[in-house]
Amino acid sequence: MVDETGFLKKGSYSAGVARQYSGTAGRVENCQIGVFLDYASRHGHTFLDRELYLPKEWTDDPVRCRRASIAKERAFMTKPVLARQMLARALDAGVPAAWVTGDSIYGDDRRLCLWLEEREQAHVMAVSGKEYVWAGFQQTRIATLLTNLPADGWQRLSAGAGSKGPRWYDWLLLPANPPLMVGWQRWVLVWRKLNDPTELTAFMVFALTGTDLETLVQVAGSRWTIEVALEEAKGEVGLNQYEVRSWTGWYRHITLTLWAHALLAALRAKTVTEETLKKGGLLPAPTGSLETFKRCRGLSSD
Repeated sequence: MVDETGFLKKGSYSAGVARQYSGTAGRVENCQIGVFLDYASRHGHTFLDRELYLPKEWTDDPVRCRRASIAKERAFMTKPVLARQMLARALDAGVPAAWVTGDSIYGDDRRLCLWLEEREQAHVMAVSGKEYVWAGFQQTRIATLLTNLPADGWQRLSAGAGSKGPRWYDWLLLPANPPLMVGWQRWVLVWRKLNDPTELTAFMVFALTGTDLETLVQVAGSRWTIEVALEEAKGEVGLNQYEVRSWTGWYRHITLTLWAHALLAALRAKTVTEETLKKGGLLPAPTGSLETFKRCRGLSSD
């Protein structure tokens, strides 16, 4: 999963700080934005990578970048480009990712989705109403598609367990034009809230032909795992508790806290496994999220 989070800051000297939208605050604030890559399995979840987003007002000001220890070679990169870099590092390192998912910031970036398709990497990415999808011989805007949905074909499925139990929604799968590669298919997956049928969310899907709806729903539902992970990292290991201003200082603090989160995730998985076995249950050994983190970042096991 890819997502970003904001770190509220005062002043103008911290690397990448600017007046920009923060999902954490729910409004435009003076903040830094970090883009994160999270890894989830049935054993738990933890982070694999992180990048600090630099607005154009920073990359267009080399003097300001130099004062914050930002390399002069650092060019402006959008959040989806940063996500692509982290995904490339993880996939090239052999991290076994069955799926990639993210919100509409990443799903709206066609180049990112096409890059995933070229790697034959299955994904379920949320898209906003302004995006387009090819169906037949014409392009249709997602917002238009959502206003002309059929009454039949919906299925009520759980997107996974939430704090109050299963998260039930109505789901609809619509075909889109297939890709060029054999054995793969594109769809538009639509999510509808039970108590407010007008609240709809669309996902662009790229998956193996024959993938069932239940699997796609589970992948779409797992997108919120990274939001939980960010909350955990802030509350348990101090992800947002720093006073550093420099580029190097930010990466040192964030990397250290992500290591701590990975360690806790591995310990949780080990504890759950041991307790299950003590009760006579059968559960495979934990995946070792700490080892996954190290493999992705090219670090040794020492």
